[in-house]
Amino acid sequence: MMISTNSSSTEIARWYEKWRKEQVDKGHILERASPTLLTTWYAERVIKGDIIAGKKVILACKRHMNDLKRQGTDDFPYIFVEEKGHRPIRFIEKFCKPSKGDYSQLTVQPWQHFKFGSLYGWVHRDTGLRRFREGLIFVARKNGKTTVVSGVSLYGNSKDGEQGARVYILANTKQQAGELFDESRAMVQSSPALRKRLRENQKGIFDDSTKSKIESRASDSKKLDGLNTSLGAFDEIHEFRDFKLINVIKRSWSARKQPLVIYITTAGYQLDGPLIQYYENGDDVLNGVFNQDRKFYYMCELDDIKEIENPEMWIKANPNIGVTLNLPELIADFNSDRHVPQEYADWVTKQFNIFVKNDEQSFLSYEVLQRNKKVIDIKSLEGQSCIGGFDLSTSEDFTSACLEFPIHETGEVFVLSHSWVPRKKVQEDSEKIPYMEWADKKLLTISEGDYIDYGQIYDWFVEQSKKYNIELITYDPANAYRLVEELKSAGFETKVVRQGHLTLSPAIKDAKELFIDGKIITNNNDLFRWYVNNVRLVADRNNNWLPTKQNRYRKIDGFAAFLNSHTEVMQKFVAPEGGGDISFISVDDL
Repeated sequence: MMISTNSSSTEIARWYEKWRKEQVDKGHILERASPTLLTTWYAERVIKGDIIAGKKVILACKRHMNDLKRQGTDDFPYIFVEEKGHRPIRFIEKFCKPSKGDYSQLTVQPWQHFKFGSLYGWVHRDTGLRRFREGLIFVARKNGKTTVVSGVSLYGNSKDGEQGARVYILANTKQQAGELFDESRAMVQSSPALRKRLRENQKGIFDDSTKSKIESRASDSKKLDGLNTSLGAFDEIHEFRDFKLINVIKRSWSARKQPLVIYITTAGYQLDGPLIQYYENGDDVLNGVFNQDRKFYYMCELDDIKEIENPEMWIKANPNIGVTLNLPELIADFNSDRHVPQEYADWVTKQFNIFVKNDEQSFLSYEVLQRNKKVIDIKSLEGQSCIGGFDLSTSEDFTSACLEFPIHETGEVFVLSHSWVPRKKVQEDSEKIPYMEWADKKLLTISEGDYIDYGQIYDWFVEQSKKYNIELITYDPANAYRLVEELKSAGFETKVVRQGHLTLSPAIKDAKELFIDGKIITNNNDLFRWYVNNVRLVADRNNNWLPTKQNRYRKIDGFAAFLNSHTEVMQKFVAPEGGGDISFISVDDL
């Protein structure tokens, strides 16, 4: 019997009861601890299709099986030792009990055997030290993430063979990190064996026999220096806006022989933070684009948003269905919430692990942005015609300029974008923006002093004009008088772009169609993508759009400069070659 979100509650309950019994009989759901490690067993069954899993989990399992074949080869110094992989599982099942819920003990499920077995079982064949230094566990909410963080932290503190271990429970805020730390304390308090070995208080959990301890840290902690990480367990890195805490932890592990950092998270709305970069790296590694032998990826998600209507597929994002998640209850809650747009978006993001923006007026989705990753040789554009654009903002904040090249053969456009920001703003660093990373990539110029010298934008256009044919430079007239006069004196043709609905809305709609079709090329300019990611649309009563930023920290200056140039570039794709009139109909007008 097939079920859907429209099936009756009786049909769903009957199907679920039968399905769960089958999963228990097959060993896909464990009701008691397994005496052996199930990492390879799980991988084999996922690949065969016996266990329903998403594409990225299947690829992770294939990676494990392929690595087993590579053992002993000259270019792969790692081996899989089941005993080492089983140690943290035995520890968690024997000593750790959740402080919430009706559970007398923890039973580690096969999918958890796979991730723990992989992280701890793969070691260097000569030294016996762990292969993986980082692991991304990407899984929907209510799949036991908090319990896992606590259990692994306690294992790392007392049974990982690390003298003077320093285990850090890590989150974006002190409150969140404190809640995770309190769960670890509660596990100690609930276990007579752990209480004998460990002592705990608000400052930490201590193993005096090995001089080890567990502490919590957060992005907003005042003190982040002096760390010496042996194990770092990050919770919900989708909330992180930058790499500050992550970098602190990774820089602090140099004195350790086998440090490990685990990122356990759902999807989120922060589409330009660390999680997105790790997610994309994981996607590339699992698909064989490049190798990262020291990083582990286990990424659970629905493969297609259409699978939301088929609850049988929900296990792809929720591997603990049948254990901590009751499917009939989950379906009932979803059907109750789905008609409220923001609640529906929360389900898509948190329960099905699909990146979306929780805002009906957001410009683009993560999936659409992913379509625009084409790279071309920029030298091929030398001598080509383009339209310039700039947005000066204020002299104390971001300023951006761009050149936009129409590629008539394919209907694509290439955007060469650059930005400037004053040194003072970088030093204040109150907004946690990765200025230095963008500067290293030559995407951003940090102007010395407190203000931007608009002469630098003039110099940029002059320098670019030596390589490209800049037909016109478009601009927002605010603060632009002096720069425009200097550009005119240098022989550039300029044109004002009025910043209103009637002028910008057609360009916004056309640009959105190009993004949807995957026809915006930036050579993966991270800063430009950040700008685009921050755009929110405001519509008037006639459905004309204007761009605005989501909040005062989310800058859109680079997108504004591009939009100025696109008011002209879009016309080049519809202008008749032999004269005469032609009208342009947007998809949004149909």
